Amino acid sequence: MSLNKEIAKRRTFAIIAHPDAGKTTLTEKLLLFGGAIQTAGAVKSNKIDTATKSDWMEIEKQRGISVATSVMGFEYKDIKINLLDTPGHQDFAEDTYRTLTAVDSVIMVIDCVKGVEIQTEKLMEVCRMRNTPVICFINKLDREGRDPYELLDEVEEKLNIQVRPLSWPIGMGKGFKGVYNLYDRKLNLFSPSQRKLSDDRAVFDDLSESRLDELIGGNNADQLREDVELIEGVYPDFDTKEYLEGKVAPVFFGSAVNNFGVNEMLDTFIRIAPAPKSRNTEDREVLPSESKFSGFVFKIHANMDPNHRNRIAFLRICSGKFERNKPYNHVRGPKPLRFSNVTQFMAQDREMVDEAFPGDIIGLYDTGNLKIGDTLTDGENMTFKGIPSFSPEIFKEVINKDAMKTKQLEKGLKQLMEEGVAQLFTFDMGSRKVIGTVGQLQFEVIQFRLKQEYNASVEFAPMQLYKACWISSLDKKKLDEFVQSKNRHIARDKDGKFVFMAESKSWLQMVQDNYPEIEFHFTSEF
Repeated sequence: MSLNKEIAKRRTFAIIAHPDAGKTTLTEKLLLFGGAIQTAGAVKSNKIDTATKSDWMEIEKQRGISVATSVMGFEYKDIKINLLDTPGHQDFAEDTYRTLTAVDSVIMVIDCVKGVEIQTEKLMEVCRMRNTPVICFINKLDREGRDPYELLDEVEEKLNIQVRPLSWPIGMGKGFKGVYNLYDRKLNLFSPSQRKLSDDRAVFDDLSESRLDELIGGNNADQLREDVELIEGVYPDFDTKEYLEGKVAPVFFGSAVNNFGVNEMLDTFIRIAPAPKSRNTEDREVLPSESKFSGFVFKIHANMDPNHRNRIAFLRICSGKFERNKPYNHVRGPKPLRFSNVTQFMAQDREMVDEAFPGDIIGLYDTGNLKIGDTLTDGENMTFKGIPSFSPEIFKEVINKDAMKTKQLEKGLKQLMEEGVAQLFTFDMGSRKVIGTVGQLQFEVIQFRLKQEYNASVEFAPMQLYKACWISSLDKKKLDEFVQSKNRHIARDKDGKFVFMAESKSWLQMVQDNYPEIEFHFTSEF
């Protein structure tokens, strides 16, 4: 098969949402439709004994939340789908921001009871930065929620994007009967099933059929005919080009837990969503159809298999064809790297692959050579743009509870920081170690994983710090003088870059005024 054909049959996207909107449940149902699993699990349930596929870390099962992005691939109607399920909890937002650099489009899940929430707005801003095409899935219609028209207005207003419904709900809550597909002008009526796919469905090509009244009741049928007429009258026809440019968000309604509306969205998604797109490096634009391989690492996960202490680097392929055992140029590193152990994922399950194409996400077993943001190429020296570290919000000092386990602690901290779970700052003076995170929950995850995976016990002592600022200057002498004079407040990040640890906003402002030749940066990519 030619490279262009391989590219055309791939769709790589992330599912994003505020916590509890039903993101992981939707992921499960997409896997169910793709035939990747036979029975869908549940995130929190007493009746369903299967846990979800994409929440597989021990802490995720205990808490019923996602703390790491999981990557899953499956085939559906001859299209290869690479799906990334991201954590919704804002404490893990940085993992989500990085994941968004590796996908071509996004499905955003919104809870029909709560509407657009804070985290959804933040994620939408990140999509906006890259004009990523967004599809909206309004979930949980099996509950009594808000009026669909009101929800559409809220999405337009809060997320600052035009919307166009491509499916429409019939009823809501206990009276929820299904969804009408506006894109195909077809109505499928399912019986609700939480776990398996049901084949019994009634298909209508024409809403004026009287059989419709018999099946869903006269009132529902009249309401649906009225709604469809209104939508077709008010909203302009759906324009795929505007969607691909990130100007219009198609909206689907459904209930992921009951399998309503998921199929309609998936069928439309594979037709309209973009195939792998070009990516920018610091020097030029890289097209997927170029014959030479290139890709970048956007995530690292240590100990995916606790028995084997392994480290996997997730690589997004941007151009050409990746081949197993072939040496590739590691742009930042001293020598080329070759990978004999290359996998593609189904959450925690994985299969070996010999080759992969643009849009694919592959896992490279790595002994510590790769870092987040690294570029691999077939010879060319270039670096893909756009994977920064942000200044954390909460800082705590690491206190080792067991001096005999110092080595395990060092190793554990190094590996967890390379995963991008949090950021580690080591003070030049007294070599104190401080961890910076976006949210409180990350400290619990770090403490839990250090104990479980590295047998190291730690406590965290809060520190009064306002911001970590990366510093630079065109005048090296001035930079050295600044570092010396502020030695007590200077730390290094995991890459050895100088970071100024500011204790308060006013003090940082004063230092900036006193040292005009020093530049202070709030992200590490400057």
